[in-house]
Amino acid sequence: MKFTPESALLVGTQVHTAPEAFGKVMSDIQPRMAVAYHFFNDFDTSTGVYERIRSTYDGPLSMADDFMAWNVTKDDIIVRMAATEERTWSPPLASPAQAPSQDDRTEFSERSGVALDAMQFSDFTKSGYDDVDDVLRPIFEEASEVLGQEFPYPGDN
Repeated sequence: MKFTPESALLVGTQVHTAPEAFGKVMSDIQPRMAVAYHFFNDFDTSTGVYERIRSTYDGPLSMADDFMAWNVTKDDIIVRMAATEERTWSPPLASPAQAPSQDDRTEFSERSGVALDAMQFSDFTKSGYDDVDDVLRPIFEEASEVLGQEFPYPGDN
């Protein structure tokens, strides 16, 4: 894409989430299934992205691809490729999306057996912040070393 090294570092670590940072966040929240997406999931890029995620996360992981589907139940998550007509477009929403109401959550809890308090956001999620500097700084240090010039870490003076 003809980025300068400085621009490439910012795009790869500040505009997008670096794989190591994604892995650290997943290690912190411990999802039943982490899903990596919005990257070039191609034969020549997916292995590198996978290895970089695995450097900071060892839990269940899917590397999302077009037409991948996740069947989620309270007991299991099955990852599969959907059988679909590739030339279709999804219809527009009939109304704006809305978060489930308390009544919806209560009804779902009763129907599914999932405790109502298990459907709340954790304090970690509510905080809205996860410090990933420890995995991003080495990327800047490596780029500085490999390219022979200093790339200051964003926010450092």
